[in-house]
Amino acid sequence: MASISSIGIGSGVLTSELIDKLANAEREPTEKRLDARKEDIDAQLSEVAKLKSALSDLRLTSRLLGNPESIKSNLFSSTSSGISATVTEKAATGQYQIKVANLAQAHSMATGVFSDSGTTRLGTGTLRITLGGVSHNLVIDSSNNTLQGIADKINGAPNLAATASVINTGSGYQLVLSSDSEGTKNAITLAVTDNDGTPGDASGLSQLVSGSKAFTQVVAAEDLSLEVNGLSVTRSSNTVDDLLKGITFNFTEETASAATVKVERDSGTVASRVKDLVDKYNALQSLIAETTKYDPEKQEGGVLLGESAVRGVAQQTRSVLYALVQGLESANIRSLADIGVSTNKDTGQLSFDEARFKKQLAKYPDDMVALFADQGRTSDAQVKFQTANINTKVGTYDIAVTVAATQGTNTGTVSLSNATTSLTTINSTNDQFTIQIDGISSDQITLASGSYTADQMVAELQAKIDADAKFQAAGKSLVVSLDASNQLVFTSKNYGSTSSIGFSAVEAGATTALGIAVGTGTVGKNVEGFINGAAATGKGQLLTANTADDSKGIVVEVTGSALGSRGSVSWIRGIGDQMVDTVTSFIKYEGTLSSFELRLNKQLSEIKEERKTMESRISALTERLAQQFTAADILVAQFKNTQEFLTNQLAALNPGSK
Repeated sequence: MASISSIGIGSGVLTSELIDKLANAEREPTEKRLDARKEDIDAQLSEVAKLKSALSDLRLTSRLLGNPESIKSNLFSSTSSGISATVTEKAATGQYQIKVANLAQAHSMATGVFSDSGTTRLGTGTLRITLGGVSHNLVIDSSNNTLQGIADKINGAPNLAATASVINTGSGYQLVLSSDSEGTKNAITLAVTDNDGTPGDASGLSQLVSGSKAFTQVVAAEDLSLEVNGLSVTRSSNTVDDLLKGITFNFTEETASAATVKVERDSGTVASRVKDLVDKYNALQSLIAETTKYDPEKQEGGVLLGESAVRGVAQQTRSVLYALVQGLESANIRSLADIGVSTNKDTGQLSFDEARFKKQLAKYPDDMVALFADQGRTSDAQVKFQTANINTKVGTYDIAVTVAATQGTNTGTVSLSNATTSLTTINSTNDQFTIQIDGISSDQITLASGSYTADQMVAELQAKIDADAKFQAAGKSLVVSLDASNQLVFTSKNYGSTSSIGFSAVEAGATTALGIAVGTGTVGKNVEGFINGAAATGKGQLLTANTADDSKGIVVEVTGSALGSRGSVSWIRGIGDQMVDTVTSFIKYEGTLSSFELRLNKQLSEIKEERKTMESRISALTERLAQQFTAADILVAQFKNTQEFLTNQLAALNPGSK
């Protein structure tokens, strides 16, 4: 086949340029149609991307408001720079007068002056350091019996909450030992067992505790001393987190007079978060209005006009913000309209009255939390909501108790006397026993010898059991009391079927004197009952809803002993959490908006395939035309050759003619 560049040589008419024009004429309508479709789809994808970005912004601020802490934000202020604090949402608002009479100090001791830190040997033996009621025995031998060696030994001791350092004073070296924690309970005491055969003298290792080079106090251990609203308070640390609920104080200066500290609702920050929600919603709705509008004069519509996915975004986000929150129908705050959020009937935009919002927040903080965040509420003061989950359906569910939770107990059989005569005498024949709390056994407990009234006996038993190391490690405790007959009663602080008090070993004399004996008393009971009419699962005082019920996921703590109806529990889903779920349903993979985006991208892929098909068709047309034009060109060339031959022959027959 002749090359396309040589087409038309014979005829001068059927040229490659003509083929290109014919091919372009064939391509143009299809190409214009595909370009127009692509331009429209690209515009839609661009607007969908903007919508998803606006929705993500709305979800972010909604998630923040869905956290109860964001609504219960508190501010702390103090008239003294020496009193600062961090507050959580659990802190109660209020005003307090606090005077810092004395700051806590960490105990510090220092030796006398030595001529060097790493050469002079101080003898060998054992250095006992007692701190916080715990003793640590450090072996000092020839490998570490210099000042620096002893400092390194102290600093390397596990669980020893003290720090040692060697200081060059300019006139010699001193070993300084400091407690890591403030307070008198963390004071340091030292003792030495000397290997030189003369303990207690001022030589060998004993010189650390005797003589001119011995450790002496340089900073006394002191407790923090406060007056809070006139009440005396002491703590072992200058950082206090158990003075007022939800507040961690940091005391750095003593105050000559009481300072005023306040915990107030941080209404400004909360208001800005709600305003941000309003702004993000307005931005989203403006974007939707712009992309779905219709201009009747120009007869033009927005690029997303008529798209059901976009209509769904507008309608569902609007319904979340405008509707009453289910479960708050009888509350003081039921919807955004109750907190200063109103709608412009012409534009559909929301407006925010910050002053009204702050007023409502101050009056009804709990309702404000429920408006935005998930919340559980109970109608019985002795029933406390604990938790729910994503499977819990919004609603109010009745609670009924058939068995109240109880604690394990063990009651003595001897009536103790509170009279000054006929006291209970404790001696070596009746002073020892081993007790179990919830299956955890104590070490052997030994009571102090002496004569006790019934109340004194209760105090002695309580103190010795509380001090047991095994119980402290396991977090187990009990209460010792007297019943109406002055018999000892031991009660576990735990509730339920795992709660029990037992004695595994008791001296015979203790059985006679105190009425305690080997064996287990009365085991506790789990709470039993119903939530929403379905049998719930009890564990201790916790009642968990049936997994086959709408209330599934709800857990309440039931205190008190009342049986029968115990009110109800309501599970409320606030606007913040509802909006998070709604937005997620749009933009998650295979969500309505994401699915629309996938359909558009699929159409772009189809356009690409159509272009390939078109190009293949045009290529085939071009090739076919080239073949046809070449054949025609050859014929024309042949005709021209014949014409030229005949012309020459005629001219030869009649040379005089033109």
